[in-house]
Amino acid sequence: MSKDYKEKESNQNLLFADSEIKKDFEEHWQGMPEFVQNKLEPHATIIVRFRSEEDLQDFAKLVKQDLNNKTKSIWYPKLQIQNLYNTRYVDKKDDK
Repeated sequence: MSKDYKEKESNQNLLFADSEIKKDFEEHWQGMPEFVQNKLEPHATIIVRFRSEEDLQDFAKLVKQDLNNKTKSIWYPKLQIQNLYNTRYVDKKDDK
């Protein structure tokens, strides 16, 4: 487990004292790789305003993305969303 891990303090009244709460998850997490979620930040952000729907659709063709009057932001080039719902990590020891 990461040395930087710290439990958040809470002002909430607990039903059980901390000493009564079994933290058996720590034993199961031994040897697990550290998970790092890199925040995807834009290099630059601009605001573009359109006078008409036609202007908006002309711009949509230029950037090759579907845009409408409800679109609040886009990535250019279009951000490729990774489909990881079917990704699984399997312990090789269990592979037979």
